[in-house]
Amino acid sequence: MHKDKFVFAQLTGFLDRNRFNRIVAKYSGDKYVKHFTCWNQLPALMFGQLSNRESLRDLIIALGAHRSKCYHLGMGKNVSKSSLARASQDRDYRIFEEFAYFLVNEAREKRATDIFKLEGNVYAFDSTTIDLCLNIFWWAKFRKKKGGIKVHTLYDVETQIPTFFHITTACVHDSKAMDKIPYESGSCYLFDRAYNNFKMLYRIYQIEARFVVRAKKNLQYKAVKWKRRLPKNVLSDMTIELTGFYPKQYYSDRLRLVRYWDEEQKREFAFLTNAMDISALQVAELYKNRWQVELFFKWLKQHLKIKKFWGTTENAVRIQIYAAISTCCLVAIIQHDMELDRSTYEVLQILSISLTDKTHIKDLFNKTNFQYDKDRGDSNEPSLFDF
Repeated sequence: MHKDKFVFAQLTGFLDRNRFNRIVAKYSGDKYVKHFTCWNQLPALMFGQLSNRESLRDLIIALGAHRSKCYHLGMGKNVSKSSLARASQDRDYRIFEEFAYFLVNEAREKRATDIFKLEGNVYAFDSTTIDLCLNIFWWAKFRKKKGGIKVHTLYDVETQIPTFFHITTACVHDSKAMDKIPYESGSCYLFDRAYNNFKMLYRIYQIEARFVVRAKKNLQYKAVKWKRRLPKNVLSDMTIELTGFYPKQYYSDRLRLVRYWDEEQKREFAFLTNAMDISALQVAELYKNRWQVELFFKWLKQHLKIKKFWGTTENAVRIQIYAAISTCCLVAIIQHDMELDRSTYEVLQILSISLTDKTHIKDLFNKTNFQYDKDRGDSNEPSLFDF
């Protein structure tokens, strides 16, 4: 079945091409296109992500070195710099966005687990800023002489898969993206201190979902009820009412305020939550797992290409980001389906130098043996998909 089939072609075999074609037809992506179709564009972008291409020219040179293989890799007979640049500039980014969400759902279904033993899913929401040159990316104005974009991400802590993305210019405050989140009843949402938006927190409360958010130091409140017997490192656990003018109007019901002493960092944390039915230590543990979204951002910037873009328009930037997310989910799907006993770092490193080999993927990972791989020892590399 896999005889004389390139490794990259085996990877794209895990993608649902019929679903992608339906999405393309929905947005008329291939209308008037004769040669370089949307499907040819997607493998070309994913090839660039997996092979760590720094620029569009770098990607075209790499593909040109394998010109005779491009057709068998799924990119058509020829990929030119102008055709790829024009496609990223003109084609509707929603094609790649919708397919990225399809891969996200597929990866989540395969990696479904129940670590926290709560009724619903546990999500962490945060954003990462990507700096851009304002002279080139004129549409991404951040400050007077600086450009940038923010990728607001809802991250499934249990499956370690990002589930929702909202891309804005970097000048948009983090809390402004909270109204874009597709909230689910019964789930739990973890926020940092920047998300003390009580209007949106009350919306989460109204749909019977939980939230845990780090409280600001200037929080104005009135204590209503205290718990006396507290577990270790829990300094206080009380039911409160907000007394600030606007917070009280936006969130009229009672909240729970937990103060916790972190022995590792030697500092105190204050958490606000509407979860009255879990212990104070569970509240602290949930917030501690919010850090996984930060690790995901670090991993994404280190191992995939979202800091340097292959196009200058907003459409091209969005397409590249969604191609990176699709690549991330594809790696997660492959790790699950093939039961690979490898870290994500190893998988990406092996794939990056083997994309044009004619080896079965299973044999590729079985034959390689990195005894001194730094991911298997104590390393500062952010891990992903390794619960």
